Amino acid sequence: MRQHPISPVTEPMQYRAIGVVRGTYLPDDPEQLTRGSIEVEDGSRIEAVVLGRVLTLMRRHLDLTKPHLWVAYPRYRDAGKLHLQLVGVWEPSTLTEAGGADQLPEGDDYFSVRGELIYTRPEEGDLVVKIRQQPRADGSRPTPFKLQLKGEIPPDHLRHFVALDLRRQGQELQLERHEVIGPVPQRAGKGRGPHGGGGRGGGRGGGPRAAASRAGAPSRGGN
Repeated sequence: MRQHPISPVTEPMQYRAIGVVRGTYLPDDPEQLTRGSIEVEDGSRIEAVVLGRVLTLMRRHLDLTKPHLWVAYPRYRDAGKLHLQLVGVWEPSTLTEAGGADQLPEGDDYFSVRGELIYTRPEEGDLVVKIRQQPRADGSRPTPFKLQLKGEIPPDHLRHFVALDLRRQGQELQLERHEVIGPVPQRAGKGRGPHGGGGRGGGRGGGPRAAASRAGAPSRGGN
């Protein structure tokens, strides 16, 4: 059985955007669980969609009137409004025969983001990180997406690969710790400016596909 819902890093420049949020899932339609929101302790709600086998877990094993620790991919489809793609539930005490602790060392609302720093404005506490995704089964590559984050990283680390530990605060992901891994190789002929090697440009982005590192929920009997 896995001991953590977020897989360990296997290579230095491994892209990902994943985290955990504790709250009660409220479907928009009780008959269709795929879309809804997570109500967290402070009473606020975070827009969410349910992906893959999580639907089966929800229908068969979870009491949706109670809060759970959801494993999620973060996106920002609208500025300042967090959107979660739910890909798992971390609840060994309920979902595995062996049981286990439902608390994580990092605590609730922890997110791990690894990608290319393409925008930073330390004086305003704004960051944008670009996340590349794994190729699909047919060999095509999904469009990279961008995450707008809060925190301070010096501008000299632009176009570098960074590993970020973040904490959800309301609708924002706030930087707690960062590590600069190294410069990201740029394609020849790529211009400078808002979208080039030395610019400060960025923007919001989202995508329906999963981030590079996946973390599934433990099923009954363990993984």
